Amino acid sequence: MPSTVPAALRTIRVFEIFAREKRPLTNVEIATYLDVAVSSASDLVHTLVEAGYLMRTARRQIAPTNRLSEIMRAVDGAGLPIVQIQESCERLRDLTGESTLAGRIVDDVVHVLVAVHGHHPLRYAGDTRLRLALHVSALGKALLSLSDDDSARTALSRRPLAQLASGTLTDIEALVAQVATFRKQGWALVENEGEEDLAAIAVAGQHHGEPLALSVVGPVGRLRRHFEDHLGALVRVADEIFDMPLAIDSPSKD
Repeated sequence: MPSTVPAALRTIRVFEIFAREKRPLTNVEIATYLDVAVSSASDLVHTLVEAGYLMRTARRQIAPTNRLSEIMRAVDGAGLPIVQIQESCERLRDLTGESTLAGRIVDDVVHVLVAVHGHHPLRYAGDTRLRLALHVSALGKALLSLSDDDSARTALSRRPLAQLASGTLTDIEALVAQVATFRKQGWALVENEGEEDLAAIAVAGQHHGEPLALSVVGPVGRLRRHFEDHLGALVRVADEIFDMPLAIDSPSKD
């Protein structure tokens, strides 16, 4: 049975105290607020100074450094709980066998927050350094579908619309109409738009109040063969992490 570690709790309380007091503190003050002996507080402060989380001021007071906030920014992934999103993308990969991505729009491009490689030898091999153009990205178009036509038109107009593959759309109104279709059906599909023989299916919603899209990415032929299964997997995984369940129209069978 796990047990509580008092020293760990005291360490957390040190930063809670600085957050409350909003000023440098002395060892005696920290000891008083922690309700421990000054020697115990001094040892804890010394440890945190050596680790780079606290610093001594010119007046020999103690203040936090920015090390903790830097670590939390890296963990948080720009305001999104990355661990949960990573797990969801891994589950989606295991359900489909394909590579999976999660991303959001920043400065009118899609920032990939999580990229998980598929199980197939021939697979999409993106990573979290990816920045995807809105006009060729299933993630981007799914995210644009969360807003209205005018907002989508404005976002698409801010950057050049390069012809990247045979299926790339570069006409603004055609793109707005495509996004409107995706909005109505609840999912986005792109084929041969960003790269030849590359397809992606994506859905978007709110995750802890922030727009987020998930996608399955792979060769066109393979995604066509397994489209309904992959869309179903996307919806199941998205419903586990999005704030509200998705409203999806099933694909028509021509």
